[in-house]
Amino acid sequence: MNIDLLKALCSIHAPSGEERPLRDFLIRYFESNEKKFQTKPELIYGDDFQDCLMVKFGEPRTAVFAHMDSIGFTTRYDNQLVPIGGPEVKTGYDLVGEDSLGPIQCKLKVDNDHNIFYDFGRGIDRGTSLTFQCNFRETEDYVQSCYMDNRLGVFTALKMAEKIEDGLLVFSCWEEHGGGTVPFLIKYAYEKFNIRNALISDITWVTEGVHHGKGVAISMRDRNIPRQSFVRKIIEIAESNKIKYQLEVEGAGSSDGREIQTSPYPIDWCFIGAPEDNVHSPDEKVHKGDIQSMIELYRVLLKEL
Repeated sequence: MNIDLLKALCSIHAPSGEERPLRDFLIRYFESNEKKFQTKPELIYGDDFQDCLMVKFGEPRTAVFAHMDSIGFTTRYDNQLVPIGGPEVKTGYDLVGEDSLGPIQCKLKVDNDHNIFYDFGRGIDRGTSLTFQCNFRETEDYVQSCYMDNRLGVFTALKMAEKIEDGLLVFSCWEEHGGGTVPFLIKYAYEKFNIRNALISDITWVTEGVHHGKGVAISMRDRNIPRQSFVRKIIEIAESNKIKYQLEVEGAGSSDGREIQTSPYPIDWCFIGAPEDNVHSPDEKVHKGDIQSMIELYRVLLKEL
């Protein structure tokens, strides 16, 4: 598996609220790699979509949602940091960003009261975003980096789209920090294309019941409960196509699926993603076999749903 594209995605600075650099990367990718796709992609973006992007193939029935943003930090006053989303914090983590005075590479510091700060040779402009410095590692079985969540979900969407005839890719914003773009995206998808199925291409966690190397995780529920007849249809498709998978059942956690479920539109949804270790840290780790089964399942689902 060639993962150079995944490495490039993980290195892009795009925390919640600053997704534009990743959106623009994706626009350039689709425009310059049009011949890679079996069906010509139609790009949909602009002021009415803020920093989001939709990509239409053929006559879509199913939409694949992949959020572009990552967790991170915002500089406040007196070297203070405010979390973006829920990053792991540990003294010594390397952070990067850029302000009016130029590029920044600094250290994260945590005091005894669990307050977080940056350690840098000068003050950083207020409101500057900082993210984990990318240290992308690959072994025979694993890839490891910051921001596998959710650059791997984006990568999966790009790879599965090479082989599909009909489908809609939806690259959303703000998922890590409360969401907010899915309501207008799902409205457009339903009213413009009559989309009735939504798949959430995101990354889940390794737990006592979900393990590395056991296949992509099909989530039967998290904090939210999708319609189970739809989830079981997905399981049946995975079974009939002999795709390696495992079932996830959780009582917490959420995704873009929450906003789809609470929308006024009759759209079924299911979260399907590879499990990772070291969540929301610089060392997120995913098994290559789980990535492969994730791509395979999405390709099949876009054909059969």
